[in-house]
Amino acid sequence: MDEAPRFGNPAARKALDELHDKGLNFDLERRGEFTPENGWHVDDYCQALPAEPPGKPLPDGSWRVARRLMRDYAFADPSIVRAIYYPDRPLEQRDMLLEGRFLGLRFTFGCRVGGVNDELRDVDGHPVKVWGWNYRTLQGHLEMGQMDYEVWKWLDSGSVEFRIHVVSKAAHIPNPVIRLGFRLFGRTVQRRFARHACERMARLTGAALERGTAPAPPPSGEVTVEPAASRPRARRRLDRQRQDPH
Repeated sequence: MDEAPRFGNPAARKALDELHDKGLNFDLERRGEFTPENGWHVDDYCQALPAEPPGKPLPDGSWRVARRLMRDYAFADPSIVRAIYYPDRPLEQRDMLLEGRFLGLRFTFGCRVGGVNDELRDVDGHPVKVWGWNYRTLQGHLEMGQMDYEVWKWLDSGSVEFRIHVVSKAAHIPNPVIRLGFRLFGRTVQRRFARHACERMARLTGAALERGTAPAPPPSGEVTVEPAASRPRARRRLDRQRQDPH
């Protein structure tokens, strides 16, 4: 856990670059043991999105709109968490510096994308087109584990869904005050993040479909902040950072 730098200044970029040398704060080889019986939380969330006609995802339909929103981390509620990352790097190579708000304080945590999947699945005999990605917690995070984000289209019915799968456990927190606070309120904040992400995804997808335009990609440059980069003040801070990289 690190002192939170302001996301619009070079300190945030430095903190992001330092994630490259950090490892995961849990043993991925033991993920078969990540069960409630071993003290891990396992949670699943599902949010219905505007449906499409049966068949492959439409070029301008809700499945592709949601995929774009997911790629840009736009579904996150900025009052709970924001992320800074390099948008020009492949998603599967992305390190993300997350700024979380907890107990009235700001903390930064590192996560690393662990995989991107784009596949056709058979779910109980029904074909489902799935696209998604996950990130895993790095050393210094308050939690250990992985969050998976996926958008599903059931090809036989046309139903579209945004899904979140979480496997998590509290990490070692040296500060006793923060450790107690996280023990009391951490799960509440985690669940609120997931619920708000589902609600925000539905709202943003619906709004994009009504406008008839896909969400704009994040601004090109050294780094981007999502989802706060969509706000005018955050955009101005990023513009100043790009003009004065030192």
